[in-house]
Amino acid sequence: MIEKPLKKEQARHIVITGQDAGRRIDNYLIGHFGKFPRTRVYRMLRKGEVRVNKGRIKQGYRLTAGDSIRIPPIYQVATESRHPPGGLKRKLADAVIYEDADIMVLNKPAGIAVHGGSGHDYGVIEALRRAGPAYAGLELVHRLDKDTSGCLLLAKHRPVLRRLHELMRAGKITKIYLALLAGRLAKPQYRISNALQKNRLRSGERVVAVAEAGKPAMTRFIRERVYRDSTLVRAELITGRTHQIRVHGAESGHPVIGDSKYGLRDINNLYQAKGLKRLFLHAESLAFCLSANGKNLSVSAPLPADLSQVLAELDMERDKETLIESEFPCGTGICRQNQ
Repeated sequence: MIEKPLKKEQARHIVITGQDAGRRIDNYLIGHFGKFPRTRVYRMLRKGEVRVNKGRIKQGYRLTAGDSIRIPPIYQVATESRHPPGGLKRKLADAVIYEDADIMVLNKPAGIAVHGGSGHDYGVIEALRRAGPAYAGLELVHRLDKDTSGCLLLAKHRPVLRRLHELMRAGKITKIYLALLAGRLAKPQYRISNALQKNRLRSGERVVAVAEAGKPAMTRFIRERVYRDSTLVRAELITGRTHQIRVHGAESGHPVIGDSKYGLRDINNLYQAKGLKRLFLHAESLAFCLSANGKNLSVSAPLPADLSQVLAELDMERDKETLIESEFPCGTGICRQNQ
C-alpha cells in the first residue's frame, strides 16, 4: 500500500436504506469511514459537522429509512488501495443486467462487499462511482451480504432513490431469493414472521436474533426441490431486514447451507466437500413499478456457475436414487429376486 499526500474529499449526502434503519449514527459512521479515527467521528458529531435531514443530531441518534446524512469534507491519506483495480471494474461492468436513465441492476458476484468500510477499502458502489461522471451520483437502494450473489438495485438520482424507498416501505418491490436449506421441508410453503433485532458483539461483529422487541419481519419460503438432506427453496422477502432469510431459516430449523454465522457446521462441511465454498443464497429477481405509466419492471439474475454446479451434482444423486428405487421397489436386490 503506497501512501500519498493528504487529500480532501468533498462533502456528500447519503440516503439511508431500510437495512440500516435503527442503527446509531455513530456506529454507522464508524463503519462508513472504515480506517478512520473514532475520536474524529465523535468530534464531527459534537461540532455538528454531520447533519441528518439538515439538522444537528447527537451520537445516540438512531437512523430511519429515508434519512439524508450529510458527510462533511474530510482529509484522508490517499492510498493505492482506495482505487479499485481494473479487474473489479470490468467484473462489475460485465455484471450489469439492466440499466436505464434512472436505475441500474447488477448481478452482484459473491465475495464483493456492496460498499467500503468495516475492513474493506472499496466495494461495488465505490467502484461504480469511479466508472465515469454519469455514475458519480449512484446510490444503493438496498444491500446484499458480501457472500450473497444476485440482483442489486442502484439509483442514479436522489429523487429516484426516494421513490424506490417509498415502494420498499409500502411492500411494492418483490424480491425473490434462491436458497439451499439444510434438511427436508415437509410443507410446500410456509411463512415465518418472527421479529428480528440487530445486536453487536464486543468484537464489533453484527448479529441478528429473533426477539419480541425486534422489528417485524416476514419471509415466505416456497419449496422447489427436495434432496436427501437439503431443500432448494425460493424465499420471498415480505420485509427487508438484515440477514432476514438466514435468521428465519435457522429459526425454523433449516438454516441456509454454507452459512458460517447462523448455520450448522456438519452440513456445511459436507457440502463444502461437494464444492460449495460459500453461502448458498442468490437474489434471483426484482419486480416493481417505478414509472408513472404503471409498467412493471421485472429483472432476474441467472444462478452463478458455482451454485449451479452444486445443484447439478445434487440432481444427479437424486436421479440415481430414483432409478435404484424404481429398479428395486423394496430397496434391495434380494427383494427383487424373490418377486
